Amino acid sequence: MLSIVSQFGLTEWWTPEKILDNQFNKLGLLLAHACDNVPYYRNTLKACAIADPAHVTPEEWAGLPILQRADIQVAGENLHSGTIPRGHGRVTSIYTSGTTGRPIRVLRTERSNLIWCAFTIREHLWHRRQFRGKLAVVRNSGKGQDPYPDGTRSSRWGLSSHIFKTGPTVSLNINCTVAEQVDWLRREDPNYLLTHPTNVHRLAIYCLEKGIPLDNLRQVITISEMLRPDVRNVCRAAWNVGVADMYTGRDVGYMALQCPEHEHYHVQSEGIFIEVLDDDGNACGPGETGRVVVTPLNNFAMPLIRYEIGDFAELGPPCPCGRGLPVLSRIIGRQQDMVTLPGGESRWTLLSAGNIETFLQIAPIRQYQFVQNDLKTIEVRLVVDRELTEQEQDGIRKWVVAKLDHPFTVIFSFVDDIPRAASGKYQDFISRIEA
Repeated sequence: MLSIVSQFGLTEWWTPEKILDNQFNKLGLLLAHACDNVPYYRNTLKACAIADPAHVTPEEWAGLPILQRADIQVAGENLHSGTIPRGHGRVTSIYTSGTTGRPIRVLRTERSNLIWCAFTIREHLWHRRQFRGKLAVVRNSGKGQDPYPDGTRSSRWGLSSHIFKTGPTVSLNINCTVAEQVDWLRREDPNYLLTHPTNVHRLAIYCLEKGIPLDNLRQVITISEMLRPDVRNVCRAAWNVGVADMYTGRDVGYMALQCPEHEHYHVQSEGIFIEVLDDDGNACGPGETGRVVVTPLNNFAMPLIRYEIGDFAELGPPCPCGRGLPVLSRIIGRQQDMVTLPGGESRWTLLSAGNIETFLQIAPIRQYQFVQNDLKTIEVRLVVDRELTEQEQDGIRKWVVAKLDHPFTVIFSFVDDIPRAASGKYQDFISRIEA
């Protein structure tokens, strides 16, 4: 693993052209293996007329079919490799559904897991973390996992401890109340906190309101959800620390890590090939937003070639830090996070970006979630400190209509709590409109 991490320290400074050439060498190896050993690709790629899969060109690659999650479900074991190359190790499997509601089984090799571990090390090294420090993790949501008041404890950080001696990891269930989490954090006094963006936002707001410091906290690490700009702001205000975000998927591994010098993301090109495509399937340019299509480069047990994962991202220009790794300016969210107009047009909600502060100043709102159940109505689910006045409700209606740029009927649901999905993720906008 240390050898791989050392190589990463060289390849990240390659030019974008050299990185792309190296990726297409790897894509050729993967495609040739898939054509020879995977029944699904042996059948579906016949019509693509690629002269030599091992030396696939960018133009030929762009003509390959997109793999959808539904395709993976239907293909089943036809996506499994009949033969694994020597040195790739034992094959294991995981199940994942993301937030799509479509569970799939994905095979992985020891080699792909080793690359995953190496990216974990890179992320720590990029952000100059002190490995002897204490890491607090608030992410598990299963009943009985990491219970309050003590949570659970490990003597090390997990994957990182393979090559570095680390301090302890302490863990608490993410469904504990904000007060319980803050009480636990004060007692544990960690150096680093890893959790979901919406959770850390609530923790920081609570600490600001109560005047509670976390004196030894050096950095917040966020995972799984879209990171809103106000999360960074409130963490600085509450604890005077920054946020390091990462973009990963259980089925595909690390996709992008936050640059150690800027707030945008570097694609982890040594392990994954990412395409950002417009509605016509053409590659987006810097400043443009499109669908994220990925190809993990090291998983020969179950190749996922041009796999559309359901996310959208905005491409960025080359990074001033000098790394040649491609840049994603932001990861916007999943497809179900788009509002659908009566004419069928879909738009980004981006409810938690831009002027979200204006919305939160209308009334004493503790939690919020917007749900589109049909083409005419937006349901606003709220956890509030008190009953809202008619004037406050009218202000929220006007904000929603202006934000979505359409005269939706806005209805309210007042609840005691807005639960997370089974995965532990939280969505600020849910669309129940089928494509």
